[in-house]
Amino acid sequence: MKLSKPLLRNALCCACVALISCAHSPNQTDAKTAFIERMVTDHQYNRAELDHLFQSVEIKDDIIKKISSPAEAMPWYKYRKIFITDTRINAGVKFWQDNAATLAKAEQYYGVPAQIIVAILGVETLYGQKTGNYRVIDALSTLSFAYPPRSQFFTGELEKFLELCKKQQLNPLTPTGSYAGAMGLPQFMPSSFLNYAIDFNQDNHADIWHTPDDAIASIGNYLAQHHWQKNQLIAVPIIAKNDDYKAKLSKDLKPELRIAALESLNLTTLKALPLDTEVKLLSFEQPQGNELWAGLNNFYVITRYNHSPLYAMAVFQLSESILNKKGSFP
Repeated sequence: MKLSKPLLRNALCCACVALISCAHSPNQTDAKTAFIERMVTDHQYNRAELDHLFQSVEIKDDIIKKISSPAEAMPWYKYRKIFITDTRINAGVKFWQDNAATLAKAEQYYGVPAQIIVAILGVETLYGQKTGNYRVIDALSTLSFAYPPRSQFFTGELEKFLELCKKQQLNPLTPTGSYAGAMGLPQFMPSSFLNYAIDFNQDNHADIWHTPDDAIASIGNYLAQHHWQKNQLIAVPIIAKNDDYKAKLSKDLKPELRIAALESLNLTTLKALPLDTEVKLLSFEQPQGNELWAGLNNFYVITRYNHSPLYAMAVFQLSESILNKKGSFP
């Protein structure tokens, strides 16, 4: 029987996956053994306990597929449609109303606007509705032992996860999260939890899985620690007279151009800014051409949460929509 091209392609892909799985199995075992050895030698973990724990850990093939095609690889006009929706805006207004006192307290303490915190929760987990169904230890182990391109990063996060569980007295097989091991309402990685999670309701437990108070404050603390500037702009649209600006586009996200430099490229910001203001020139793909923005320091701070300009712009625009919708309520 002769296979059609799509069927043949699928058959070849399945065969490749099977071959890769077989080829990587010894490497996965070696990586796991090396990780356990390091945790025993460097951090004085009990070898027998770790051996027993990792017997229950599962390597998930679908995690490899998902991390290989993240949403941030989409063009902006498609990415935007996922997050700037009436559902997220209306749910954001309700979350704000339900948690108004905590958001006001966190905004005063950390200097981060309530709408930004709400928008991050909206983009990350739809305000706690979609926190992920993978066991965190399975996700981190899969990416540590079976995904060489990012194994160093995720091995570090797996180490921090075990430390987190020890400090919080959690069973490592219990916490759930995303395919990348991000946890709870704010989708913190284990290292972020250890560095920035806040017990805001003072019950002696920083619970980002079930306690909105702690999740709200943890996001505020994260952004504040990454140098959020209170009462400052985030991003401003730009009008271009020609294509001279294209040479100044780059993947680096840190603001490095002064407004005076933008003007020399025939670019004009729609809101006047001091000439010494440092911005990042950003281009977002639309069906009929690109739109340009000047990202300021606070835009850069949002990219420290997720290193993608698409993510930061989605948070910014969702926050504005939520603020505007909330303001229309009596």
